[in-house]
Parts: sequence; C-alpha cells; structure tokens
Amino acid sequence: MFEGIIRMFKEKDGFVSGEEMSRRLGITRAAIWKKIKALRERGYVIEGSTAKGYRLIKTPEFSVEELKTLVKGDFGKEIIFHESLDSTNTLAMELADKGISHGTIVIANHQLKGKGRLGRTWFSPPKGNIYMSVIVRPEIEPKDATLLTIMSAISCARAVRNSTGIEVKIKWPNDLMVSERKLGGILTEMKSDQDRIVFAVIGIGINVNAHLDAFPVDVRAVAASVIEELREGKGIKDCSQEISRTLIIAAILNELERWFKVLIKGSKIQLINEWKKLSSTLGRKVKIISGRDAISGIAEDIDDEGMLILRLPSGGLKKISAGDVIMLR
Repeated sequence: MFEGIIRMFKEKDGFVSGEEMSRRLGITRAAIWKKIKALRERGYVIEGSTAKGYRLIKTPEFSVEELKTLVKGDFGKEIIFHESLDSTNTLAMELADKGISHGTIVIANHQLKGKGRLGRTWFSPPKGNIYMSVIVRPEIEPKDATLLTIMSAISCARAVRNSTGIEVKIKWPNDLMVSERKLGGILTEMKSDQDRIVFAVIGIGINVNAHLDAFPVDVRAVAASVIEELREGKGIKDCSQEISRTLIIAAILNELERWFKVLIKGSKIQLINEWKKLSSTLGRKVKIISGRDAISGIAEDIDDEGMLILRLPSGGLKKISAGDVIMLR
C-alpha cells in the first residue's frame, strides 16, 4: 500500500488528491490520511493541502517502500529489512535453506558480526552504509561458483558508477576500489550438491555515508566511502546531505538482474570481458598471500573460471584460485 502511494507521487509532478489515491488504492480517505501520517513518521516530507491533496517533497536516505518501486525484476521483489542483525549473510543462508525464493534480499542498517572473506569481520557501523545479502538459485555447477562473485562485482561496480559517477574498479577477486582504497566487498557463500549449486548468498558491503574518521585506524588507512569521494572529487565541504542508499541499492539489484541472466545463459566470455574492463589488478605487479604462503608476479589475466593468471619472475604462469592481492609498485 505504501508503495502504491509512492508510485503515484512519482508519476505526478505536483499534488495528488486524496480522492484519487482513495479511488486507485481502493481504501477510504481516512485510511489514506493514516498512510500519509505513517510515511511522515518514516522520514518522508509530504506537504498536505485541503484543496489540492498531497505532494512529496523529500524521501528519506533509505526507504524499503521506495526501493520496491524502483526494482524491475526478480531481485528485490521480496525485501527483508532489520534495523540490526548479527550478519545479513547468516540470516540469508538460514532463510535460503528453508526454501525462500530466488532474488530475496536481506538488508540491515547495522551488523554486529558482519562477515568478510577468509573468516574476517566487516566493520559495519550503524546506518549510512549498505549491508545487504541476495539469495540466488543459479542452477550452475559448483566449479562455476567463482563466476557468481565476478558477476556480483561487475553489477556493484556498474551500479555505483552509474548512480554516483565515481569510477569504481574491481580488485581481484571481489573488492570494489576507488583511488586505490576499498569502497566495498563481496562475500559469496553457498550450499551445493555434487553437480549443482542448490543456492548461494551474495553478501554486499559498501561504504556510502560513512565518514572515515568513524572507522578504526587500521581500516581508515585503506577505506573509502561514496560521500567522502564525492566531497573530494567535487570540492564539497558540507557533507551533511546524505547520499541515497535507496538509489544505489536499486541500481545494484537491476544490474544483478541483467548480469545474472548473462551468467545463466552461459555467456562466460561476456562476463570475463566486462570484469577485465573494470579491473584494477590486471597488468600490475602484485603479491598474493594465501595462508602462510606468498607469491609475487604480474597479474596477467583471468581464465574462464575466474582464476587469476600470474606471470612469475621465471616467466612461467601460475593460476591462483584464492588469496589476498597486494599491489606492488
């Protein structure tokens, strides 16, 4: 019902009468007034006029109701929102195991135990950032699981670029980078049988409205956020106006819709080529750390399974399936 009111506001540049809302939604004028009151309590600024009806002035920085009006496909048709969670990935894995539908997303304003790769934690301060997990049922073989992460990284990079203008790049395998600093990351977890992935959960964390001085010192040194990048790039001193997470999340979900179809159709080469366009890794001298092992070389390519191909100092090639990438000068 809230989504219906928001859609009407977006369709019209001006006032929408209470009578029109009542007729289109099939509820009384009194019920419309209660819905408007509830929207105002959720942060919407709505002007009311006895003669003209209602006009939307401003939407909150994040709104599930508005998000539902912006998604175009299966991703985001069902949205589960919590103010605070231990981890969106943990809840999404539990829900997926119980059979919840493909494309369902779990979003939180705050994570108490946010997950990163290799058992690390993801720093998740309250509000302002994107902490989201997407449930997918891809019907692909487990050997192609890395392509899910590649597909997700492409979707996130393209979405942030298109919605903010920031030139986001991808550091192999899953980091979203801007100006050599980490803007976000992706963690893919899954349940599989011998020959197929039963379901996967794509965890997405992106710093949007976080100011770097709120981060721990060690994180602050390597982190980036959308609002800080826009401030520096455009010379904006006043960052009191928050960036809309709703618009960025909607862009991510719509890009996921697009690139997931590419993956399912088996167009590996299209995914790999798009990833290469956005890569900050290829052609660079890097060190790969995996456990206690470290190996250096030139990041030359990725293969059709998403593995990094490293040119060793000896001239030989080595395929890397996992590890931390450190850029060397």
